[in-house]
Amino acid sequence: MRPSFQRLPWLEFSILFVATLFRVWAIEIKPPHFDEGVNGWFADQMRETGYYAYDPTNYHGPLHFYLVFAGQMLFGRELWALRLPAIIASIGCVWLLFRFSRFFGKNTVAWAAAAMAVSPAFVFYGRYSIHESGMVFFLMMTMWGVLELWRSGTKLGLFVTVAGLSGMILTKETVVIHVGCMALAAGTFWLWERVLPSRPAMPISARRWEPRDAAIAAAIGIAAILTFYSGFFHDWSLVRGIVTTVSAWFETGVVDGGHAKESYDFGPLNFYWVALMARYEWPALAGLAMCVRVIWPSSAQLRYLAIYAAGTLLAYSIITYKTPWCIIVMLWPFLILLGAGVEELRRWRPAFIFVAPIAAGAAIAVSLLPSLWLNFRSHSDPKEPYVYVQTFPEIRAFTDPLLSAAENDPRNYEMIGQLLLDSYYPLPWMLGDFTRVGYYNNENWPDRLDGTFIAAEESKADRVEALLEGTYIRVPFRLRDGQEDCVAWFRVDEFEGLTEGEVVDYGKSSR
Repeated sequence: MRPSFQRLPWLEFSILFVATLFRVWAIEIKPPHFDEGVNGWFADQMRETGYYAYDPTNYHGPLHFYLVFAGQMLFGRELWALRLPAIIASIGCVWLLFRFSRFFGKNTVAWAAAAMAVSPAFVFYGRYSIHESGMVFFLMMTMWGVLELWRSGTKLGLFVTVAGLSGMILTKETVVIHVGCMALAAGTFWLWERVLPSRPAMPISARRWEPRDAAIAAAIGIAAILTFYSGFFHDWSLVRGIVTTVSAWFETGVVDGGHAKESYDFGPLNFYWVALMARYEWPALAGLAMCVRVIWPSSAQLRYLAIYAAGTLLAYSIITYKTPWCIIVMLWPFLILLGAGVEELRRWRPAFIFVAPIAAGAAIAVSLLPSLWLNFRSHSDPKEPYVYVQTFPEIRAFTDPLLSAAENDPRNYEMIGQLLLDSYYPLPWMLGDFTRVGYYNNENWPDRLDGTFIAAEESKADRVEALLEGTYIRVPFRLRDGQEDCVAWFRVDEFEGLTEGEVVDYGKSSR
């Protein structure tokens, strides 16, 4: 081989290839999640309004919606296009881990990247069109910038830090948790250095940037934040939501909103996140154990990262409101700690030169197997803790006949649909190309039930059938766990041959 070819980072390429394969293979195997349907619906509205009208009670910044909107405009209203921003962000997180070799060494970050590439959580939620993967990407950027400013004081560190902070603000209100944890970790680190100094210690580098550079970086960050929050200057009143969303989210974080995990309470703390690690994320669990090691003299930046990681885990354990996808914002520093532990053990005793890598490889393998099972077999099984408010594949018994009818004749996009469900999502996005679908609740039913297709919960079936006219194909289906089984009615004239079910004549003349 030529020397230049040999110098290519083949290990990084290989791990990134595996990470990409896990995140894109059979990407449409599971139907859109409830939150994906909401996010896609917001992006659909932007086609009409031209911008995203930021709502602080939505608890998420505007960036993800613009990225979803761009993906759908470029590639169409496809499920893979809906998920494309999250996929790219999740692969980007693996790529970013390799950039931390500047602080922790190539071998350390290679172990971390391998673990992240196949992690059940990072893969599962990297295949979801939600904000978390983007949040992790910007969080890692921020931490890289902070460590670079500490180590070298460079202009690059300054701009990366500001870019990461701006991205977090544009992505999710939980930026306040992570900035707070970084600040508290710095204070804790400083105090512990007085007791047991790091070895090697690392004083803060002399500044190698000018105040003008800080002003430029801040101006770019503020400009990006104002641009997105104002809806690209359509409505400046929306900008105040940057502040009001924090108070709105704080109330949600204190009140569980049905997402508390009380069965995991242990005194004032909650071990829900650790339980998830024990079930799925053994490499991160090993990294958590490594936090104990850095109590004693250790690398300064590794110690700071460990304090931050443990503090973030503690903060999310205290917050009452818990949804499982939040775990990925906690996991990534523990993966670096895993790699650092492997390398330290290899240097500590000759016997561990092979034992430590084998143990770490086994932990990754233990994580790989449930990742394959979870993402490609049991992705909709509510018995899996990561599967949360997930739409069942059985929803296709309702949506497939509609999509087939529209594919056969585009005029069928104008069929009248009447949906009488207590909870609709992701259907408004899945049926977004159908122009005459009405969504109703118990207090707001249409005057007549004469739709070309109708859907309702099973408990409403008798009420629906008492009002139907004509002949319909009756098809049962399921929407999601925690919601009652549903029934769909398709007019036989339009759907004969497109679906199988019980043909029922409701005794009155059609139409």
